[in-house]
Amino acid sequence: MTVHFIGAGPGDPDLITIKGRRLIETCPVCLYAGSLVPEAVVAFAPEGARVLDTAPMTLDETHAEIVAAHARGQDVARVHSGDPSLYGAIAEQIRRLKAEGIPYDITPGVSAYAAAAAAMGQELTIPEVAQSIVLTRMSMKSTGMPEGETLENFGRTGATLAIHLAIRNLREIERQLSPLYGADCPVVVAYRVGWPDELFIRGTLSDIHAKVRDAKITRTALVFVGRALAEEQQFVDSALYDGARPHVLRPKKRAT
Repeated sequence: MTVHFIGAGPGDPDLITIKGRRLIETCPVCLYAGSLVPEAVVAFAPEGARVLDTAPMTLDETHAEIVAAHARGQDVARVHSGDPSLYGAIAEQIRRLKAEGIPYDITPGVSAYAAAAAAMGQELTIPEVAQSIVLTRMSMKSTGMPEGETLENFGRTGATLAIHLAIRNLREIERQLSPLYGADCPVVVAYRVGWPDELFIRGTLSDIHAKVRDAKITRTALVFVGRALAEEQQFVDSALYDGARPHVLRPKKRAT
């Protein structure tokens, strides 16, 4: 018996990995985060499977389901949105599994930031503009952030920021980041990426709050901040395919 933590992707059922889908198809027990994982993903579960939405359940209750499945010798598909390694709340589940000797493995999924970049048709790492992406969040009603992991500290790097759990705190984002990025810095709010009603709102640090308020978006959104988000900009070509820069897979041509 094994507990399979599976990344379902951001919402589009087609974005789950082949491995993730195959595991769901074979597990007689499927526990999924229904607030963020569409039912179309767990519809792959075999006929007669025990399929439970864990959104209204506690950690104790979900663990009890796993322990019962373990006693029956039944594999469990534990399905999380996006990639379970990022804000998947799997660490505390794994701690309990280890304590009780219950085997588990993890199948990665497509993260919301990657799906959003694809939907926007953009690269997030632009040569000489931004070569780093910071995946972070704001505390809001969730657990607090460790000391030092602040927007201001991350903002000093000039990296592209992908900020989770922040849609209701856009004023604070503007306050902290405008002195570092400039009030005209591009911002994109990606709402329900991969779902039929996905929406992208473009603006700047100075006007994104008003645009989001007008759109009445209050949850399930990812906030991007950074100069790499500009739709039109000048930048140098990457050295990766520069013919003047040979490398081991493209050695310098000898003169004839």
